[in-house]
Amino acid sequence: MTPDLPAALRGALGRALESVPRKGLAERAARTSEAYRAGKPSSGVIREADDALAYALTRLPATYAACATVLAEAARAAPGFAPASLLDAGAGTGAASWAASETWPRLASLTWLDSSPPFLVLAAQLAAEGPPALRTAEARRADLTSAGPWPKAEVVVASYALAEIASDRQDSTVSELWNACEGVLALIEPGTPAGYARILAARTALIEAGATILAPCSHEAACPLVAPDWCHFSVRLPRSRDHRQAKGAEVPFEDERFSYLIAARPGIAAESRRPRILAPPRTAKPGIALKLCGPDGEVEQRVVPKRDKAAYAVARRLDWGDTV
Repeated sequence: MTPDLPAALRGALGRALESVPRKGLAERAARTSEAYRAGKPSSGVIREADDALAYALTRLPATYAACATVLAEAARAAPGFAPASLLDAGAGTGAASWAASETWPRLASLTWLDSSPPFLVLAAQLAAEGPPALRTAEARRADLTSAGPWPKAEVVVASYALAEIASDRQDSTVSELWNACEGVLALIEPGTPAGYARILAARTALIEAGATILAPCSHEAACPLVAPDWCHFSVRLPRSRDHRQAKGAEVPFEDERFSYLIAARPGIAAESRRPRILAPPRTAKPGIALKLCGPDGEVEQRVVPKRDKAAYAVARRLDWGDTV
């Protein structure tokens, strides 16, 4: 699935930006970025409509691209899974809901949870031009750290949400999300060591709760990576002119780093597990070097030699995050 914003979402965002001064949005976006880096939650950052719009201009394309990549992997790992309901926890601008609708067109029932009224209003404004499930999404103002239970759904997604939750509340939040999940749970976090640590803690808790890990891990053993290494991936997305202007950037693309976890209820049929590429493949004179995490729970450095023409041709098409 392409990481580009769907045409309907791109058009809706463009119309939301009409007659809004770009300079003011850029200034708001800069303040928002600084606040997020300082660890402030959305409630202390997104206070009015233009704050949400500035966030959407600068971050919606990247969060959508990461969600689209992760949910496409969920669909690949469980090809027979065709969900009809979605819970988007910490929905923000609704990026994960758009990505889920692109991944599983059969989705008919969507619920958004978010503590920010400006985000929920903007999400509904953008969704008004989307597929029927998005247009009829139920928006609930809710703090993910408050006691559940949350509405049950076949797919539960929490993208860039755990980062805003105090560390002593993250376990209970993950537990409530898993309780709401009837099929697949996807967690997406920034591709930083801290984001990976949150994913790793959630992974441990979910395995203890009986979940099957679909991705990115090809096993349920302890993670074999040792600090300063950490599990993360990257997706490249295009930047529009407004996007570049708001971020003060000249490069026409952006690389979004993310860490993620896809967990499933035991009844979800999944593809057989295969090694996953944990870093960009390195091409050298002898061949292509791949860093792989295998079903045996070990990290392997494998070189596909040029002399093996068939295998080399396959390896040349592989990228960071792919399975082998």
